[in-house]
Amino acid sequence: MALKMFQEDFVQYGSKPSLGFNVIQTSREGVLRSVADDVSKLVGLTDNEIAYVLGMTPRNLHRILPEKKLGTEASERLLLLRNILIHALDTFEGRGNTVRHWLRTPMRELNDQSPLQLMDTITGFGLVDDVLGRLDYGLPA
Repeated sequence: MALKMFQEDFVQYGSKPSLGFNVIQTSREGVLRSVADDVSKLVGLTDNEIAYVLGMTPRNLHRILPEKKLGTEASERLLLLRNILIHALDTFEGRGNTVRHWLRTPMRELNDQSPLQLMDTITGFGLVDDVLGRLDYGLPA
């Protein structure tokens, strides 16, 4: 159910993960600030968590009006987070609570850090997505 809600909420950006050049183009154009709220509500990310992933303070994030666009870097991070959440919801069969727990749980495979802790860098997003891919194929994460 969570995946379906997520897909309906993000019709503007498509219901599938954004790929390479689409992420670049959309990031350059900027993503609406309101999308950050929608993404955070999907799996229950706190204001501090979403701001951390976007590379800003919660105070600065909330200063941006919902109808205004985020900068290129924050837009890119938001789109990458959206991709991770789509992948995680697919991996965990739409169970938002499971995804929320997984995002916050430190893992040996991630150098004893949680997926959220690593998503402050673009490389971290890739590592988190790799763990999800391994889970998809039943390989040790």
